[in-house]
Amino acid sequence: MSLKNLFFVTLTFLFIQNSFSQRNFDHYNRLGLTGGYSLYDINTSDLNTKQGNGFMAGFTTRGAFRNNFDLIYGLSFYSNKVEIFGRDANNSFETQFIDYKIQGVQINFLGSYNIIRHHLSIEFGPILNISGKLKVDQERFEEYILDGYDSLKAVDIEEISPVNLHLMGGISGGMETFRVGVQYQYGVFNMLNKLNDKNLENTNFEGNSSTIIFSLFVYF
Repeated sequence: MSLKNLFFVTLTFLFIQNSFSQRNFDHYNRLGLTGGYSLYDINTSDLNTKQGNGFMAGFTTRGAFRNNFDLIYGLSFYSNKVEIFGRDANNSFETQFIDYKIQGVQINFLGSYNIIRHHLSIEFGPILNISGKLKVDQERFEEYILDGYDSLKAVDIEEISPVNLHLMGGISGGMETFRVGVQYQYGVFNMLNKLNDKNLENTNFEGNSSTIIFSLFVYF
């Protein structure tokens, strides 16, 4: 991710935080830190993928909105891995899953329905996702041919679409100052669409990200 994109994301987050904290109806507004362990995959029939893992960390704010609803907004940085099956271009019997790494930032603006106020809630809403390349983790695998293709190299699919919208649903619970939670994120748009402009062996790539995150939240 470029410094320009990161600067834009940070400014947007600060604007959202300032705007919505002023509209807090019940004067309940907590700033916090969040971190978690993620399970990441790409739902696609064009690549033979295997779920990988990663982590995320960032800033979050939870504030009362109305009745049993809270608003949650935050900025998170993440690093995930996914594996894609391929073979050595010089030895078709040498096959293995190749590690790819993807990093980026997310801005979330979520609703939260309180089952037990301050202690148990269901969360849902959109997340703006801005990512870098789907990068081969080790250079020695860049020339591997991906499963199902004659000439498509591992390095050929690095330039994915950088901007996406994720839909999130999850649940969290705990105390007022400490929570644990689990959430699922699905990428709405085709993250492989940019590959279709590169004159590759396949000109109709389709794929959507799928992420499960186990999170911790600490509020101040």
